[in-house]
Amino acid sequence: MPTTTWNRHHVLSLADFTAAEYNTVLQTAASFQEVLSRRTKKVPTLQGQVVANLFFEPSTRTRSSFELAAKRLSADTLNFAAATSSMTKGETILDTAKTYLAMGTDIMVVRHREAGVPNAIAAEMDRLGVRISVLNAGDGQHEHPSQALLDLFTICRLIDPNHPQLELLKGKKIAIVGDILHSRVARSNIWSFIASGAEVHIAAPPTLLPKLFAEFILEESGEDDTATRRPGDAENKEDTGLQGHNSMVKNENLSASSSTPQLFIHWQLEPALQDADFVMTLRLQKERMTAHLLPSLREYHQLFGITRTKLKLCKPNVKVLHPGPVNRGVEISSDLMDDPEFSLIQSQVTSGVAVRMALLYLLGSGKT
Repeated sequence: MPTTTWNRHHVLSLADFTAAEYNTVLQTAASFQEVLSRRTKKVPTLQGQVVANLFFEPSTRTRSSFELAAKRLSADTLNFAAATSSMTKGETILDTAKTYLAMGTDIMVVRHREAGVPNAIAAEMDRLGVRISVLNAGDGQHEHPSQALLDLFTICRLIDPNHPQLELLKGKKIAIVGDILHSRVARSNIWSFIASGAEVHIAAPPTLLPKLFAEFILEESGEDDTATRRPGDAENKEDTGLQGHNSMVKNENLSASSSTPQLFIHWQLEPALQDADFVMTLRLQKERMTAHLLPSLREYHQLFGITRTKLKLCKPNVKVLHPGPVNRGVEISSDLMDDPEFSLIQSQVTSGVAVRMALLYLLGSGKT
């Protein structure tokens, strides 16, 4: 397994991932994908280690995927559920984590509805001086590193099944469509896709596209406001939208001499889809919406839902992704979701086990 370029003790964010680290994850996942294709799908790599899945919010795919990944590596697993835990009696999150530490846990996989909880647990483990690794399985509206890595792996394996690597996406156009405001998946995917050299286009209604994205992009692009916005747009864009307005940001990881923009924002769907190689549509996270952000689900589907007709704007061999769970007929038409000619959604679920095996292996290989 290619571990020589891996020195991370925790995986909390993709913001500072290097190209070498991305490729290490991709190559390691490819090795485990081969293992999963065998009749005997189990390896003794993490035998004797304990992986605790501390999921403080509901999950199907991520939790099951991590549990299966740990078992495929022969690790023992502990599964935490907040509703049936001592937290209902007043126990704190850090005390819960230290309880699992006392049980001999080696790796903690943490998911929480509040941003920063995995970081706080990792900081506490570091303060205690213990060799416990923390893996962020999704925190609030912050990040979801393993989901972005499995999305990256799914796309790279489609392009080159035998040698998935970051460089395969260079120059590809990838559209991310939907509820950007509440999506931790979008944030992690933006980091990974930009690191690959892809051209990333984000499209959403103004109410679902964070103001911080627009402000940061306008600032980093160095564009004069009068050249890109009408008077009053900055103050009113969440109410009125910016029809036809596109902003650009330069990748901070590029050389200083590069002037090639890699991240584009759209408040309309069509320019994001035009000649796209891949389209990722995101779930409307209605449980996180505290305000009336959309007129109706029907109108959202008409304007931003992905259908066969809208895909005609893309490259002929375009592929569609969705991190799940899916609201059929809202973010994507039901027939398109089930069409293997276009949909990579089931491949994403399959890739998730191999990628999470890779992450657990990379974090746990130095503990045996």
